[in-house]
Amino acid sequence: MLDLKTKVTGIVSQKADIETSSDDYAKRFSGKVGEYFLSVQGKITLDLLKPWHKAKVLDVGGGHAQLAVPLVNNGFDVTIVGSDESCRTRLDKFLQPKSFEYLTCNLLNLPFDDNSFDIVISFRLLTHEDNWKLQISELCRVAKHSVIIDYPDIRSFNIFYDILFNIKKKFEGNTRTYRNFSRKEVIEEFDKNNFIKPVFKPEFFLPMVIHKAIKNVTILKAIEKLFSILGFTKLFGSPVILRVAAKEVSNTAVI
Repeated sequence: MLDLKTKVTGIVSQKADIETSSDDYAKRFSGKVGEYFLSVQGKITLDLLKPWHKAKVLDVGGGHAQLAVPLVNNGFDVTIVGSDESCRTRLDKFLQPKSFEYLTCNLLNLPFDDNSFDIVISFRLLTHEDNWKLQISELCRVAKHSVIIDYPDIRSFNIFYDILFNIKKKFEGNTRTYRNFSRKEVIEEFDKNNFIKPVFKPEFFLPMVIHKAIKNVTILKAIEKLFSILGFTKLFGSPVILRVAAKEVSNTAVI
């Protein structure tokens, strides 16, 4: 049984994960290009989790199942929380019963004791949450060792957000506005919550909408490999997967 802790804050999350947990949202990652996106995301995340093999992981807003599936398949003890009961639909579709735990709750008021999970992850969420600082605080509160998130970095093609958003909307139709972050502001917020030693792993150099326009995965892999070799992806890539370590255990974590 989960060790639950009731907190009363009066703060309501924006339930941004309802859309990302839907089949309609999953269509953005359909086809060979979509599979390529998810394979890169999954590989980076699993690599960052290597120091804690088969650890107890909380996936906040993970009803999209993009990471819950590879985590369960790789032996991790996975709990997913969503802001609505509908957020478990895709999880039930792709995971075996009893292979994971799911709980509906306020994502800004997680019903767990401090340090309840070895690792806490949250993808496709922070960029849509106005109360993102509180969200980071909650992720850190329930994490014992590490927190892993993704976010769109302003130090990338996202500097042309207005232009790219309009193009992206033509391709996807139901694209939502989203917040871009600087590395500095994200680091500072985690540091306030005693999580340090950030490891940044940008996924792609080219915007994802350009990938969808090109469509050819073989060509895309070659282009992205070239930019990676040249160092462009490390400096200007997005979205970024970020891992931070709890201050008291950061010296023993494998970075």
